[in-house]
Order: sequence, then C-alpha cells, then structure tokens
Amino acid sequence: MGMAKQTRWTASMDDAPRTFPPRAEKRPVTDTRHGITRTDDYAWLRADNWQEVMRDPSLLADDIRDFLEAENAFLEASMADTEDLQKQLFEEMRGRIKEDDSSVPTPDGNFAYATRFVEGGQHPLIVRQNRDGSDERIILDGNALAEGKNYFRFGGAPHAPDHGLIAWSADDTGSEYYTFRFRDMATGQDNETALTETSGGGAWSADGQHFFYVWLDENHRPCKVFRHAVGTTQADDVLIYEEPDPGFFVGVGKTQSGRFILIDSHDHQTSEVRLIEASDVLAPMTLVAERTSEIEYAVEDHVDRLFILTNDKAEDFRIATTLVASPGRENWSDFVPHTPGQLILDHVVYANHHVWLERVDGLPRIMVKRISDGETHEISFAEEAYALGMSSGYEFATTTLRFSYSSPTTPSETYDYDLDTRERTLRKRQEVPSGHKPTDYRARRILVPGHDDAQIPVTILHHAKTPLDGTAPCLLYGYGSYGISIPAGFSTSRLSLVDRGVVYAIAHIRGGKDKGFRWYLDGKREKKTNTFKDFVSVADHLANEGMVAADGIVAQGGSAGGMLMGAVVNMRPDRWKGIIAEVPFVDVLNTMLDDTLPLTPPEWPEWGNPIESKEDYETIASYSPYDNVEAVDYPAILAVGGLTDPRVTYWEPAKWVARLRELRTNDNPLFLKTNMSAGHGGASGRFDSLKEVALTQAFALKIMEIFKDPASG
Repeated sequence: MGMAKQTRWTASMDDAPRTFPPRAEKRPVTDTRHGITRTDDYAWLRADNWQEVMRDPSLLADDIRDFLEAENAFLEASMADTEDLQKQLFEEMRGRIKEDDSSVPTPDGNFAYATRFVEGGQHPLIVRQNRDGSDERIILDGNALAEGKNYFRFGGAPHAPDHGLIAWSADDTGSEYYTFRFRDMATGQDNETALTETSGGGAWSADGQHFFYVWLDENHRPCKVFRHAVGTTQADDVLIYEEPDPGFFVGVGKTQSGRFILIDSHDHQTSEVRLIEASDVLAPMTLVAERTSEIEYAVEDHVDRLFILTNDKAEDFRIATTLVASPGRENWSDFVPHTPGQLILDHVVYANHHVWLERVDGLPRIMVKRISDGETHEISFAEEAYALGMSSGYEFATTTLRFSYSSPTTPSETYDYDLDTRERTLRKRQEVPSGHKPTDYRARRILVPGHDDAQIPVTILHHAKTPLDGTAPCLLYGYGSYGISIPAGFSTSRLSLVDRGVVYAIAHIRGGKDKGFRWYLDGKREKKTNTFKDFVSVADHLANEGMVAADGIVAQGGSAGGMLMGAVVNMRPDRWKGIIAEVPFVDVLNTMLDDTLPLTPPEWPEWGNPIESKEDYETIASYSPYDNVEAVDYPAILAVGGLTDPRVTYWEPAKWVARLRELRTNDNPLFLKTNMSAGHGGASGRFDSLKEVALTQAFALKIMEIFKDPASG
C-alpha cells in the first residue's frame, strides 16, 4: 500500500485491508442549524460530484473508491469461510427458478404481449404473438442488449396503439437514468432517436405519432414532461409541463380506456392530475383538481365520466365520479363510499365494470362493481395470510380481469377472471423445478401487542419440522414507511433459510398501511418512533412467548427498512443476534438537510423539513441512525449499498459503518458491501441478484451458527 493511500484509512502499513477492517479517516465538518451545531467526521465520503458519478461511476474520487473497495475486500476475506455455503445457497435458489419461464400473454387487439426467459439467460425477452398464440416474435432480447455491460435493466416498453412501434427504455449504470429508443415492429430495427435521461415510463398518443415522457434534471428529479414526435430528435421535443415545486415529482400514464394521457404531479401525500386527449395532443391540458395538501387522487374515465380514487373526506379512500366536462373537486360524488377500515389501494375501469383492490383486517380482496346497476361482489381467499394483486391489462372493452394469488406456502398462481360469470381460469402456476411441497411448511398470522397496546400483525413461516418452542433462530423482516405494506406472498429464496430451521417472520409495523391509512399516519413524522417500537415489540413477543430463540433473532430491512434496522439496533443493541441493512437510509438528518438530493424535497412530508423547522430537526435527530451511534456493544451487522443508487446514496451505509467502527465497544462482525456497478435494486441479472441474496443469507446463517445442509435433516 502506497503512502498516498495510507491516509485514507487508519491501518498500519502491514495491515492489509483484507485482514483488518478499514478505518475511515476523520475529516470533521461542522454544521449549525437552529442554534444547534453538529460535527460530521465522515462527510467526505459524499462525493462532491455525485451527479456525475451517477452517470459515470469511473468519476468517483480515488480516496472514496479506495475506502469502499477496501471494505469490500475485508468483507470478502471475512466471509471466505462461507464461500461453499454461498455457492450452495445460490444453487438452491437458482434450482427453484424455472429458467425458461414466461409470463401469461396479455392480449391487445389482434396481438398478445409477454415476457419470457431462455435457459441460462439473465434478462427477459419481450415477445409478441397473434392473439390466438401463433407466430411468436422476439421484439426485444434483453440478453443481447445487455451483452458487454456490467449492468442492464429494462424500464418501460409501451407499444403504440397501432402496434407499429415499441418505445423501450433501459438503464445501463443502475442510476435509474433511462434512455428510450424506438423499435420498428416490422423490421426489428431501432430508429436513430434516443431520448436520454428519462424516468423510463411514457405514453403514446392515439395515432402513435407522438410519445410523452418524463425528463430527469441534474439532481435526478422527474420534473418535466415532453412530447416527442416520431422521426424527430430529442432537441425538437416540446415541453408541455414543468413542475415548479422541487418537492413534487411528475409521472406520465394513460387511462384504461386510452382516451386520456395523464400528467401526475405528486409527493408522498398530495397529488394533482392533468388530462390530455390522446386523440388531440395539441389541445390544452385539463386540470382535474388543484393540489390540496395531504389530498391524493387517481383518475380513470368511462364515457362522459371520470372515476376518482381519493382520500378527500375519506381517510381510507373512496371512489368518486364526476363529469369529464366538470372535473373539479366540488363536483365529486360517491360511487364507492368511504368505509373506515376498508382501505382502497388501487382501481381500474372497464367498459362495463369498475374493479378495485382493497385491504380489510390486514388481508387483500378484489371488489367488482357493475357500472350499469351497481351490483357488487368480491374475490377473496380463505388462507390465514396471503397476497393478492391485479393486472389491468391493455384492453378496455373486456370482461376479463387478470389477478395473481400466493401465500407464504403457496407459489404464485395467475388467474383470468370473468367479471360477468365470476368464473376463475387458472392460467399459470409458478413452477419450482427443484420441488416444493406446501404441506412441508406452516404459515401463521398472529397479532402482537405493541408498547401502547396497538395490535401488530405478524406473518410467520416455518418448516413443519421446526417447532415454535423457543429453540429456533429467527429472521425478522420489516419496512414500515411511506404507507407501503409488505405482502404475505411466496418467495423461493427465503425457503433456503426455512429449510435450515430458521423461522421467517414479517412484522407489519406502523408506517405501512397494513391496517388502514391510520396505521400509516401513526408511524410517520412525529410518530415515527412507533415504527421502531413496534418492531422491537414483535421481537420481544416472539422471544418472550417462547416461539423463537431469545438470543437468535436476526433483523433485516432495506431502504427505509434499512433505516428501521439502524434505529432498532441503536434502541436495543442487546436484542439482536445480527442486523442486515440493505441500501439503508441511515443518514436521515443529513439527507433531509440536503435539498440537492433527488428525493429530499418530495420526502419532507414523510419525515419533516429540518431546514425550515427546528421541531422537525430535533425529531429526526432523535432517531437518525447515523447520528445516534453510541459507544456500546453492537451485534453483528452487514450493510449493503450501491454506488449509483439515486434513492439511498452509497455514502449513507459507508458513513454509518465508519462511525460504528469508531464508537462500538466490541468486535462483532461489521461489514460494508458496496456494489460498484449497481444502484438501489442491486445486481440487474436474475441470477446475479441471487448471489447477493446468498451473501446476506450466508451472513445470517453464519452468525446463527447454522452450516448444515438442509437435505441432511
């Protein structure tokens, strides 16, 4: 190691980073807000040129790169004794994937579109066939497009209404800057146009001559909507909407009928929608209703009416209607009235039916209402815990709804449902090539009392041979932010843990919407600590009730769930055998103080604005994981980040681990893994991503001291 590099971490000349953990140099930076001064010793890990690094990772400063690579080398050396285990886990998980799998084709007019994989292929193929299933053609070959790239991920791929062109987008750095290209369906060739720095989503005009997309600014914010004329260059595109508020993001979509293109401005709790006639794209836009703080709405249309899903005067949402000619909020009348405890999550309107997905008592169900006479029925299942999703498809004049169903023990099933006859047709059942017997597993849903007696739902999965008698280790997963609920669905990867005697549990904590919108409100901003306390309450209950080993609980979460990991390990470092924090949002205060970062202004409604409010500053500072690391014994910790991640920047886990190394009073395993060629979602290939899962599972099994082959019993 050269002397120039020696100053980047403190280790003796003889201590190679692969043998001893790197120690980040302390370069104090002070910041004073609201009369409060803080010192950040590791602020230098945030690259000043982070915007350029998102586009070109090679531009990362040498001292930062060297530190991250030294941490990677230390992890690799320290986990060397799990190499065989990681390979075994990878092969197990890969063996559960049908390598030549395909989706059920989705019809649109004379054609049907699907994705499929080839044996050994990392990326999907987008294919088209005749509606009757004949004459399949490969439109886009993800494997060929990804060749020679360290990272490749498809974005959107909407086809034109006349099926002549497909607008496909891809990201080849992991930074979520997508480039659109236009492929001629007849020739299979792309034209010369490339629309760069887009969000990856878009919508076609009715005649297929114009394409609407969202452009990202230098701070990675989706803020402008452009109209592109086929056959022209991006420089010729017309700006049709620019969001003036940096706290709002913009999206583009289309109603199910295809009549309207939707321009949606939103943050996490407020939305505003504009309509463009898809058949007259040069006509002025129509504003449905001006944004009102904390009021959300989403729009579909039917003949002369709009159908609006909203929380206006309805905490758990309602569905209202109004005439297209008079869309204002003052004209909204109930079509599906608000019912407390019945949280409406999504909706779609077809020619004769209105369909919505809702959650009641923590479980989802699909509701169907005939528009002509209001007759209503539900689609639900009887298992104790399950996941349910619906796909709107491409068509409007249809009586077929496609939905998917799974449970912790039941692989995913895809159904076509006749909205008139109520007949369910199974179109696909997820295959597990290496074999899967649902009867080998047990799934349960329990309620756990929280610190304030709130009843917290918990989903538990374990092998039939694993007793819930306090002897088995547990992996406890949680998220609890943005109103996102974790579905109780099927996962092939978690079976590798369960087959080895690990109890897998999901804590459906406050901050999600598992028990309605109030469950979300009671876990945000000044009530955020309820999220963390709920998670600890679940762990304590599982241990105290003798269900799992009290000293064998490993906690896992990613993104905002990674913030959860950082918060609970500070609150109760003694509670956990280990912590797995993936792309963890752990530097909350500094991030919310940095209004140049992509997600900061839109997330002030979720966390508070510490720039403007001293109260918000103090609230965030009280739990921000990085700011609350103390000189105590910490459990084993694995943090995982991505260099080009625009959502949770790589320096958050890097700074957190650096501070933990400095202050902790023990020497339990503490690792940082930075994917140097990926972003928030990790590796892009379906098999490469399994290697990352194998690493986290091997870490958990290592600290649980489980090395046996599940086949050995």
